[in-house]
Amino acid sequence: MNEIQGPTPTGTSRPYRNLPEALRAHRIDPANHAFITAIVDAIGISSFIDRGRYIEAIRRGDGGALHIGRTYTNGFTEDEVVVVGSAPLRLQPSEGRAPYWYAVHPSEFLPVGAPKKKAASRTPRTSAAAPVKPKPKPVAERDYGVCDVCFMVRTPSGGCGCD
Repeated sequence: MNEIQGPTPTGTSRPYRNLPEALRAHRIDPANHAFITAIVDAIGISSFIDRGRYIEAIRRGDGGALHIGRTYTNGFTEDEVVVVGSAPLRLQPSEGRAPYWYAVHPSEFLPVGAPKKKAASRTPRTSAAAPVKPKPKPVAERDYGVCDVCFMVRTPSGGCGCD
């Protein structure tokens, strides 16, 4: 989980009034809003700050801030158990924030049993009654000779580059 630390690329950061405003500003998939809200409620967050690529969620008590990105929430401790719905989060060790762990948002998982999309065929569909034309056979390349002066291949009319 590599993430860039610090302020926004322009060097500024602004606080958000609430979580829904922050999620809309960062264009986080609406399918993840309830999941992220449940995490924020379970942890206890006091404020949200724009950090460019992620939302920094400052905890009310001790502990590191959460970083809420488009596809992940990072900043959990190894022994922290956060229950969303009826299941605890599956935390994974963070690569970018060494002592912390992260959780992947639900929109990143494919639904179980979802039908796979078939690749679009490049040939147009034809009705059963329409006859199918056979593909034309490629014409064998003909040799029209080479010019003795400029050594270019002659055209079908016998011309070359020196004409």
